Amino acid sequence: MRRAPAGAVMRELSPASRNYKAWVTKAAKQAMVLETLDPGPLGDEEVEVAVEYCGLCHSDLSVFNNDWGISQFPAVLGHEVIGRITALGPNAKARRVGQRVGVGWFSGSDMYCRQCLSGNHHLCPQAQATIIGHRGGFASHVRANWAWTLPLPEKLNFADAGPLLCGGITVFSPLMMHAKATDRVGIIGIGGLGHMAVKFAAAYGCDVTAFTNSESKFDEAKSFGATHVVSSRDSAALKKLAGSFDLLISTVNVPLDWDALVNTLGPSGRLHVVGAVLEPIPVSAFALILQQRAVSGSPTGSPVAIETMLDFAARHGIAPQTEHYPMSRINDAFARLESGEARYRIVLDADF
Repeated sequence: MRRAPAGAVMRELSPASRNYKAWVTKAAKQAMVLETLDPGPLGDEEVEVAVEYCGLCHSDLSVFNNDWGISQFPAVLGHEVIGRITALGPNAKARRVGQRVGVGWFSGSDMYCRQCLSGNHHLCPQAQATIIGHRGGFASHVRANWAWTLPLPEKLNFADAGPLLCGGITVFSPLMMHAKATDRVGIIGIGGLGHMAVKFAAAYGCDVTAFTNSESKFDEAKSFGATHVVSSRDSAALKKLAGSFDLLISTVNVPLDWDALVNTLGPSGRLHVVGAVLEPIPVSAFALILQQRAVSGSPTGSPVAIETMLDFAARHGIAPQTEHYPMSRINDAFARLESGEARYRIVLDADF
C-alpha cells in the first residue's frame, strides 16, 4: 500500500477500498442483491465516504418502483447517508479523511451555472441525484462532490441523523423561506416528512396545527409539538379553520380537497407543496386572487441550507423518529416502508 508522507493527507484510494459492496436492484420492483462493484478512479473533486448508516426514504421507494418514470437500472439506492471520509480527490476542499459527513438527495452540481453561483446549488440544471444515474448509499461506500458532503454537528445523534439530509431539509426549507416565529402553520400529513415538519415548526416558535387522516396519530402529533390536531377528512373542521393559517406545508403524495385547504389560509397565506403528488393540484383562481394567496413548492436545499438545518436540529435536539434494520435486511425494510406501517423513518445500519 502506498503511504502518505508524515503530516500529509492521503488523497488516493487504498487497495482495500477499490471494490465496494452494494445492494443492487436490476429492474423496477426487483429485489435487491448484494454485489461487489468496481467504482473506478476517484474524481478530482470527489470524496469517498464509508457508509455507517443510510436512511430509507419514500423517494427511494418511488425510484425503486419507477413511479416517476426517471429511474435508471441497475440502481444502488439510498440518499440519506451518514459515514466517515476514507479518501479525497486531489482537488477536494475543506474536508479531511476520518471526518464524519452526510450525503443527501444530491451528490453533485456543476458549480458554474447561475444557480450554483447564486448559492442555489439544488436548483442547478446539471445537479446529480445521488440515486439516479449514480450509486447511492445502500453500499459499503458512496462518492460525492466535496461540497455535497455535509459536516455533521457533534451534538447530533449520528445513528438517527440520516433522514434529516433529505426529509429534514425538505420540510425545513419552506419554513426558512416563508415562516416567522409568530405564524400559524399547518402541517398536512403526519408521516416521514410531516412528523419532522411539526418538530421544526414548533422549534421555530410557530403555532402548529397537524392535519392527519389517522386518529391513531393525534397524540403523537402533539408529542412532536403540534398545538392542535385536525382530521384532514373532517370537512366541517376544515370550514371552521377558514382564514386561519399563514402557511400550510403539504407533505402527502395523495390527492386532497385542495380548495378546502386553500380556504384555511388567511390573506397572503401560502400553500407550499413538498409531497410528490402525481396528480395535478386543482385550485380556484379566485381563491388565490381575492385573498392574495399563493401556491408554491420546493425540492431539498443547497449545501449551506442543509448545514443550517443540521445546526438548528442539533441546537434544538430535533431528530426523526426511526426504526432501524441491518442493511442485510434491506428488502424487508422496503416492504415495511411500502406497507405504510413505518413510524416514521427507517434507517439501515451498515453490516457488510
